Amino acid sequence: MAQIYVLYQYLVLQSTLYYHYLTNLIRTICDENPLLVEITKLFKIMAKSRIKRKYVLLFFQKQIDDLFAGGKIGTARNYQSAFNSFSTFLDEKDIVFSTLTEDLVRNYDSWLQKTGIDKNSISFYMRILRSLYNKAVSQYFAKPVNPFQHVYTGIANTRKRAVSEQVIVLLQELELRSNPALEFARDIFIFSYATRGMAFVDVAFLRKQNIHEDTITYPRHKTGQKLSIHLEPCMEKIIRRYQNRAKGSPYVFPLIKSNRLLKSYSQYRTALGYYNRKLKKLGEMIGLDTPLTSYASRHAWATAARNHNIPLSIISAGMGHASERTTQIYLASLENAVIDQANRDIIEMLN
Repeated sequence: MAQIYVLYQYLVLQSTLYYHYLTNLIRTICDENPLLVEITKLFKIMAKSRIKRKYVLLFFQKQIDDLFAGGKIGTARNYQSAFNSFSTFLDEKDIVFSTLTEDLVRNYDSWLQKTGIDKNSISFYMRILRSLYNKAVSQYFAKPVNPFQHVYTGIANTRKRAVSEQVIVLLQELELRSNPALEFARDIFIFSYATRGMAFVDVAFLRKQNIHEDTITYPRHKTGQKLSIHLEPCMEKIIRRYQNRAKGSPYVFPLIKSNRLLKSYSQYRTALGYYNRKLKKLGEMIGLDTPLTSYASRHAWATAARNHNIPLSIISAGMGHASERTTQIYLASLENAVIDQANRDIIEMLN
């Protein structure tokens, strides 16, 4: 019986035709044995499940469901966006992985270009689809080939978002007490800059328990990498300014309220949109010729660090760039105190 099971699993992976053939064969062998009949039913359920997962959109949706279930809301939404795009391209007709060929991927690339979206957005969809295909390969639902080798999956250079250190000082010196909303946006921007370019999502979800004595320790939402930052006076001043508004909340800043996964993520997205609108207004107030965005504080810290002749390895460590393999290997034994001193030098004017 064990040999039949192994053969069965192998054939199911190959084709639905083999599935039907082997099912009939087992039915003939097992007709007079009730136990084996039940085992056959189980085989059929397992086989149909595996056959379904050989379909791209079904497999795609399963990954999205798993991401939501695992609490990876941002990634799940990115996958959902890519799913919607690819499904529209297919006229919502599912296909098996064997038909996800170079030609189909090229046609999808051409279709995306005709919709008018930019190069990085096309690459975004392609990278997700490639990741999905690789997962299917690892589960033996697709062949180990690369149908994406002739489409762009990189990241094109875009307009620089960084602002100078002088702009950071101008923002800090703005008198905004008559406009609490703008003051709050400015303070969050300065806090992000001072904390080595902490991403807005990490600022929003920063918990009071992440601050212990004179250290902020938190995991980056994007990578899960844990970072530690020395709590400098300018950071502490901003935290104290909003501690009453965040009273009773587990979060440091009054940006989100809910502890529930989906609800808190929805509140974060709303807060991000509102934050960017206020930053745009602040940029106009100090005469910037390009809109100020939530990304600018992170880019500004990196640029300031480079201008202070801080080694790339320390900048990489300070920002938690875990994807930079070479620098990460080099930084394996780097003491956090070195990074904190570098950060202290950068934000000295704010303390």
